[in-house]
This record gives sequence, C-alpha cells and structure tokens, in this order.
Amino acid sequence: MWNDIDTHISQVTGEKFQSAQRRSVGGGCINQGYAVSNDKQTYFVKLNQASQIAMFEAEALGLQQMFDTATIRVPQPICTGTAGNSCYIVLSWLEMGGGKSQSSLEMGRKLAAMHKTTSSKGFGWDMNNTIGSTPQINDWTEDWGEFYTQHRLGYQFKLGKRRGGHFPQAGELLAAIPELLAGHEPQPSLVHGDLWGGNAGCTVEGEPVIFDPATYFGDREVDIAMTELFGGFPRGFYQGYNEVFPLDSGYESRKNLYNLYHVVNHFNLFGGSYESQTNSMISRILR
Repeated sequence: MWNDIDTHISQVTGEKFQSAQRRSVGGGCINQGYAVSNDKQTYFVKLNQASQIAMFEAEALGLQQMFDTATIRVPQPICTGTAGNSCYIVLSWLEMGGGKSQSSLEMGRKLAAMHKTTSSKGFGWDMNNTIGSTPQINDWTEDWGEFYTQHRLGYQFKLGKRRGGHFPQAGELLAAIPELLAGHEPQPSLVHGDLWGGNAGCTVEGEPVIFDPATYFGDREVDIAMTELFGGFPRGFYQGYNEVFPLDSGYESRKNLYNLYHVVNHFNLFGGSYESQTNSMISRILR
C-alpha cells in the first residue's frame, strides 16, 4: 500500500518520493492519520476503508476550492486513491503550534474573506460529501430556506427517526423555517461546514489554519454559528470577522437554528443525550 501511495505522490508532484519514515498522528475519530516523510518532504496521509474513497475525493475538492481563494490557509490536497483494501488522501504537511496574539484576529479576517467567494449556481455543491461520517446532501437549490429545510435539517431528522429518535416538534419546526428566515437573503458563500475548535488551529509561525471541511455554498452564518456551539472561539476571531464582513442583523436569532443541524447529526452519530438536547433546542427556537 505505501509503495502505491509513494508512487502516486511522485507522479502528481513530479518529484521522486519514497517514504523513509511513517509515524501515526491524529486523523480524527473516523480516519487513521500518518506523517510520511523522506529527507526532504513530509506529507499528511489519512486512511480509511476503500469503500470510503468518495469521502476523501470530496474532502480534496473542498480543500482545493478553499485553497484557490488565497484567503485562509488550508492543507493543500496532493492526491487521493485506493490501494488494496484502503483508500487515502495525501495533504501538504503543516507544522501546527499554539498561535500568537494576533492569530485569532487574522483567522476571523481571513475566514470572512473566504466567505466572499460565491456561486452562481445557488446553494449546494458539485457533489455530496459528509458531515462527520453522515452523508451530506448538496443538491443545487436557488432558495436558501428550501435548501436548509430539505437537505440539512429535514434530511437529518429522517436519519434520526430511522435510528429510533423521537422528535415530536420536528415537523412544526421544518414548516416554520420560512418564517424563521423571513427577510434574510444570504448570498451563497463558500463555507467550511464543520467549523468547530477541533478543525481550526495555527501553524508554528502563528498563521491560522482550518481543515477537515464539510464544504458547500451556503449561508456564511452556519460557520460562525458553529464556532459558538462548543464554547466559542476567542473574542478576536469575531472582531476580525466583522471588520471584513459584518454579520447581518438577526444572526443571534438564527444561530440556534443553524446549530441544531449539528446537534441532530451528533444524535445520528452518537445517540444518547443528543436526543433530549435536540428537542430542547427545537422548543427554544419555536418559542
């Protein structure tokens, strides 16, 4: 397998690469991660079962689109493929560190700049991808409320009911989304899609980095809302963001609706108390 990966890297980069060292590093809760290197270069390689190759292909496309905006730093995708029973994605290696005093401010500014990248196709993406290991449907849709109802919350609730979840107010909430989003007409922004603290960091030089995306074109507020879901990013992040691309009025009332998507997804991934958290959030949103 490793010989196949080394050969693929060599073909794509045009430079002979033969890994002399491989060490296990964090690849998230879904994949195995490795730093592979020779005396000149290091790459980050994630592995999964061969059947999951579409997940890595979507990740590579999302990272490349974000990379091409020349705004916020992301690992550059090198190649994807299958070898034996495994699939892989190879990314540029970024040496991560603790950040500097201005790093959060710069992360906000650069994410805001990325969010100014739009699509003429509307809301969605060119392929389906995953949020965690859950399928994420990205069919192009002109109306944001329709997209969010059908392909985000509605789809998650369907999966949740199959899992045995009980969400008695789900139908009422879905019917209320047009009213909850009334007057809000966001542009289709290129979003990370899964922007919590575990998917953001800084290089040893202090440059902000985001990674492990669930990319699509959506309301940019979905990214900002998720940064608040698990405790929030540093204050400087929000200051920097609003300097470049101020949030629209009404964000505070919409962020719980957007974060509900991730809480239902956590139920679908992990079960347990996320069912009651989902129902509590629905009740608060409908008040």
